[in-house]
Amino acid sequence: MEPGLLLVLGALLVALALLFGMISRQRRLTHRVGSFGCRYAADPETPLLAVPGVAGYGTGRLDWWRLVSLSARPAHSWSRDRLKVVGSESLGEVDDRGRPLLVVHCRHDTEEFALTMTTQAYAGLVSWLEARPRRARAF
Repeated sequence: MEPGLLLVLGALLVALALLFGMISRQRRLTHRVGSFGCRYAADPETPLLAVPGVAGYGTGRLDWWRLVSLSARPAHSWSRDRLKVVGSESLGEVDDRGRPLLVVHCRHDTEEFALTMTTQAYAGLVSWLEARPRRARAF
């Protein structure tokens, strides 16, 4: 075999392995219990420039992973105790299943950001935040 052909076949195998890895990661993230699709915008004023991803409830935190990435770690993680929903507004769009989308303005300490999600995911997020355990008071 010619070296050029081996190089092309090697590059093709690497590309296929990366594609398989990304698809496997996306499937694993989207099929977790407590996960939902949402878009993240670091600037709450520009929710249309949001990056697609998957959020999931962890123990005491909300994690967000980029949809297109090979990283096993979340791109963002927010503590449940310090995460606050500041407000929400209708985006005037629907997802691929026809569910209305909301832009949810959030604050975590001094960081402000926006998450775009379905109304069902929003209801779940608000319920999860409201159900957080109260801290025991010291006497």
